[in-house]
Amino acid sequence: MLLDAALGEPRWLWDRVPHPAVLMGRAVGWCDRVLNRGTARRARGVAAMLGLGLLALGLGWGLAQLGPTAEVIGAAILLAQRSLVDHVAAVAQGLRVSLEDGRHAVAQIVGRDTGAMTRSDVARGAIESAAENLSDGVIAPAFWFLVGGLPGLLLYKITNTADSMIGYRTPRHEAFGWAAARFDDLLNLVPARGTAGLILATHGLWRRWEQVAREARQHRSPNAGWPEAAMARALGVALSGPRSYHGERRVFPYVNAEGRRDIGAVEIEAACRALWRTWGAALVLVTVLALLL
Repeated sequence: MLLDAALGEPRWLWDRVPHPAVLMGRAVGWCDRVLNRGTARRARGVAAMLGLGLLALGLGWGLAQLGPTAEVIGAAILLAQRSLVDHVAAVAQGLRVSLEDGRHAVAQIVGRDTGAMTRSDVARGAIESAAENLSDGVIAPAFWFLVGGLPGLLLYKITNTADSMIGYRTPRHEAFGWAAARFDDLLNLVPARGTAGLILATHGLWRRWEQVAREARQHRSPNAGWPEAAMARALGVALSGPRSYHGERRVFPYVNAEGRRDIGAVEIEAACRALWRTWGAALVLVTVLALLL
């Protein structure tokens, strides 16, 4: 965690060799091209995830045999705190220049349409991405590394990568991506709730747990709603709400609907501080667990 926070994603390295996440994406893409055809697509998707999962476990076990240095480097590469904060902060910086710059920056981290976003829409998108990726990119990888070492971490990352690529309810991927989406839901069950707890704890908001839990259960995702609802209350803002995907306007209920809706760069920067505060609490927690165990 400390290495990742200090170094992030050094471009001099990843401009020369492919990042492990890129290699995982290529593996998932290959499965999608080769197996996602014909009949029994759900069964084919299950087989793809079994193969990818076994490959990840085997690779993690092999790398772990090289010793603790290889494990530490591998884990640092696959954690994404510094990268997450940098990308979210870039949206705030863009908004301070112009709305168009803010839209361009947020388009790098969200999947929704950005061309017609207002300043508040841009800020909400950045903050939602910050909360969800804090769980997916930092807390969950750290949790599975703690539980299962490098094999556990690689299993989580390949599953999360597969979910982000094929785990959508589209005509092409609803059947084939079913296994990836469901397994990702399972692996994020504990980390998502843990992330929400850490956010609330570091902002003195433990009494809001029941409100967060109620809204999280109503969220379109079984896990993303937890850190999102907690972050909304930590910042005092309303998140989620209407947005557009592929030209289609979709209306979702607001999370923390009583929070501020007219938001911008200031709130995004507050979200970045919340990311570091939560990361610090997680670092203390895993250090204590390491000492106890």
